[in-house]
Amino acid sequence: MIDSMNAAILILAALVSISVLSSLLSYRVGAPLLLVFLGVGLLAGQDGIGGLGFDDVGSAYLIGSIALAIVLFDSGFHTPFKSVRQAAFPALSLATIGVVGTAAVVAVPAFYLLGLDWLESLLLGSIVASTDAAAVFFLMRVGGITVRERVRSILEVESGSNDPMAIFLTVVLIEFIVDRSTHNGFGLYVVLHLLQQFGIGTVAGLAGGAIIVQAVNRLGLERGLMPIAALSLALVLFAGTAVIGGSGFLAVYVAGLVAGNSALVAPDTMRRFQDGASWLAQIAMFLTLGLLATPSQFIPLLLPSLGIAAVLIFVARPLAVWVGLLPFRTNRNETAFVAWVGLRGAVSILLAVLPMVAGMENGRLFFNVTFIVVLVSLALQGWTLGPVARWLGQVVPRRIGPVERMELEIPGARHELVSYRIVPDSLVAHGHRLPRWAAPSLVVRDGRSLLGVTVSALRPGDLVWLFARPDRVNQLDRLFASPAGAAEADRQFFGDFPIDPHAKMTDLGLLYGLAMPPDCREVTVAQWMADVLGTYPGIGDRIALGEVELIVRALGPDDAISEIGLATEPTQIDKPRLPLFPSGREIRHKLKGWLRRRG
Repeated sequence: MIDSMNAAILILAALVSISVLSSLLSYRVGAPLLLVFLGVGLLAGQDGIGGLGFDDVGSAYLIGSIALAIVLFDSGFHTPFKSVRQAAFPALSLATIGVVGTAAVVAVPAFYLLGLDWLESLLLGSIVASTDAAAVFFLMRVGGITVRERVRSILEVESGSNDPMAIFLTVVLIEFIVDRSTHNGFGLYVVLHLLQQFGIGTVAGLAGGAIIVQAVNRLGLERGLMPIAALSLALVLFAGTAVIGGSGFLAVYVAGLVAGNSALVAPDTMRRFQDGASWLAQIAMFLTLGLLATPSQFIPLLLPSLGIAAVLIFVARPLAVWVGLLPFRTNRNETAFVAWVGLRGAVSILLAVLPMVAGMENGRLFFNVTFIVVLVSLALQGWTLGPVARWLGQVVPRRIGPVERMELEIPGARHELVSYRIVPDSLVAHGHRLPRWAAPSLVVRDGRSLLGVTVSALRPGDLVWLFARPDRVNQLDRLFASPAGAAEADRQFFGDFPIDPHAKMTDLGLLYGLAMPPDCREVTVAQWMADVLGTYPGIGDRIALGEVELIVRALGPDDAISEIGLATEPTQIDKPRLPLFPSGREIRHKLKGWLRRRG
């Protein structure tokens, strides 16, 4: 018994180690890391080189549910309220209308290609309807690109909030398919059950998040125990909410939002632990689901599954996103990018386990088809995310900022410890004088650490450590990092040169010979741009003004426009102008034109 136990520990530890080490290969070849984790599980499984037989669907669903709860808590923990405010309504639309629309469209090829009835086809559509929070958060945050803030916020909030909707639809449909006599008024049952799940889940999440914050801040726990207490309470919240009839997944996501945006005693310790726990949960979930799969069973289902994946990626997801975003101010390229980042992942595979847990006759069919669809989605969409983002003009050129930022876990401290690597074309490298509040505390040069007071001049390549208030870090970026617009790509994105955001529109018109709308001559350029762009402007947003373009270069406190660039010639940054996804404004404009012509 001891030998078998040691062998099991050896195998599990080896699989986790291989998954971690394979991340190095993933970064080199550009493969989505979560696809690599699935691949390790497949290779270790029954049809792989490992030959490990694993068919315990109950344990797989338990492991996957706990791991998903941890990932969702971490997703909420790392999502700022600013992103939620900015993207709440578009993301809510995608998490409801988008999920239902995707499920309905995918049901059509499932019905004709797999020979399922319409309810089973709708069940398969519901299983693959939600985007995967783990995949989206990974690719958005460590995928090597910086996407426009508004688009990134929509994607992150959607991926964290649409899982409960897909889980709800899947569970309700399985209940009805297994025993159709129990729900005579099916429509009313669905509506009431939906309100119950999401109402209880939201309230429990808000209350649970507040309790977690109070527990971390007031119980006087050892610093190493604080993140463990927070995560264990989150799992208690997850299970307890489900027991009383609410959505446990929604509850932990909301609790993460509340906790991550509150003042915590040890925020840096909490975030580092959350990162590690989330990675371990993702590895465990993908490895378990990979081991559960039997690739030899994929072959007869390969062509139908590829057809369903094609409809999902190129028809269902784009159509659902376009309809869901019609009421909001998103242009064609933004809608197209949101549609493309509809990655399916472990959530879909986890939901595909439920039909087997429920003992459905086609349970293994749902799992195998879903697994193939997820592999196609991660490979095709995950691998091409960067090129598509650049092609659609959704990538913001990265400004070189701090190498590292550490919050001081000291009661009452209002400073952070930040470090910069001095780059050759920075202001400091050219001898710019530093203000007193930006005096370096430590300088690492040629492998030696020097006190800041002993260094007369900073050189390119120096690693500088200093203390600063969080609201001044952006000012430090200007001093120590390359200025925005230094490179040709930055000039194309941010404009040829900056202009004063507080200048009057009248003065701007006189300076450049531009005709100004009569109702905006006495307002500032920043105010006029904010009025035109709407409530939440984003970095990179641009407005054509005669023969020039005005571009948002930076945002200050409360999302106010603090820097504006001017491009003397119209740029191609928002091209191509796709023939698909007309915005609500374009549709209204064309409709008015048609009515005028008819009149």
